[in-house]
Amino acid sequence: MLVRPALLPVWPPRVADLFGREGPLVLEVGFGDGRFTAELAKAHPEWLILGAEVSAASVLRAYRRLKREGIGNVRLYHGQGPFALRNLVPPGSLRRVIVNFPDPWPKKRHQRKRLLQEGFFRRLSTRLVEGGDLLLTTDHEEYFRFALEEAAKTGLYRVEVKEPPEAHLRTKYALKWKEAGRTFFHAVFTKVAEDPTPWLPIRRYEVAHALLRGELPKELTLAKAPVAIPGGVAVFLEVARGEEGFYVLTHVEEEDLTQDLLLEVRRSAHGLYAGVSRFGSPLITEGVKEAVRVLVRELGGVGLEVVQDHT
Repeated sequence: MLVRPALLPVWPPRVADLFGREGPLVLEVGFGDGRFTAELAKAHPEWLILGAEVSAASVLRAYRRLKREGIGNVRLYHGQGPFALRNLVPPGSLRRVIVNFPDPWPKKRHQRKRLLQEGFFRRLSTRLVEGGDLLLTTDHEEYFRFALEEAAKTGLYRVEVKEPPEAHLRTKYALKWKEAGRTFFHAVFTKVAEDPTPWLPIRRYEVAHALLRGELPKELTLAKAPVAIPGGVAVFLEVARGEEGFYVLTHVEEEDLTQDLLLEVRRSAHGLYAGVSRFGSPLITEGVKEAVRVLVRELGGVGLEVVQDHT
């Protein structure tokens, strides 16, 4: 029921491989505690629902709810919706996207973080089937108008403003805002054309490490300042010494993907290993490889010599 992208041999997976059968594919971005997801899955047992949620606590609550209610046509992904759309959904396979009460990022300087922007609508068109749609429900009027304008820029959607379906008003946040007397806004964005630019899955790599010659340093000091990587930043958060070497807690932000992972500098049978730890099954992306390259350069600065470089 939980999707682990690092364990999938191919991106995007076939719908049948992800769910065990074929059926209309629906993506819910930001499913919260899963109450709406569970209700939707029971109302439409023929649908195959993929949910994406950034909150680990919410993913756990939703997972427990789905297990408790015996719901089998839902798969949950802990991460950002655009990542799931790009890497877990085959082109032209998605019947519907549901976005209930997205974070409006109301401050002007934060609006670039909003989900429903022109670029997202363009990329979404490559994943929707002909006539597929996105349903938006929100209590934030300014964001609602913003989403309508952003979709209109693409010329790829027919937009209808409607009363929100009753089921969409039974989410955790909808019930909260209903008690507060707020007004709700709802729109249906139906695909009428497709953006011609392909949206390929993120490239993954098998390894990201180097072997070095020299003595393990007694100390390893890495600056916590952000390091530019392709499409994002990396930060070495903390260095811990272990029996065999050093462990470096590293934060990597790339487009639609944020990971906290461990890098290692340790003794091995072939020299000093510097690279990604298998702990947590991280995704080896270009950004992760660049973080390892930076680490290797730092080690070179204290006198270690690179023997093999797989970064």
